[in-house]
Amino acid sequence: MNGKQRGNIRPGLRVAIVLKQDQRTGKQTIGVVKDLLTNSANHPHGIKVRLTDGQVGRVQEILDEEK
Repeated sequence: MNGKQRGNIRPGLRVAIVLKQDQRTGKQTIGVVKDLLTNSANHPHGIKVRLTDGQVGRVQEILDEEK
């Protein structure tokens, strides 16, 4: 699913994000969404989220639906 559309993302989803310091390499970090930080409906680089462990980054991929 598309990580660029805010409507596709909600707390509890498992996602792959790129942290600010990893933007050059594109290294992805896996985690569960806690908060959505981007207010607009979409963003060309991905919706910014905070994971349950406190890391912040932009969603590149939604890995699975909420159980």
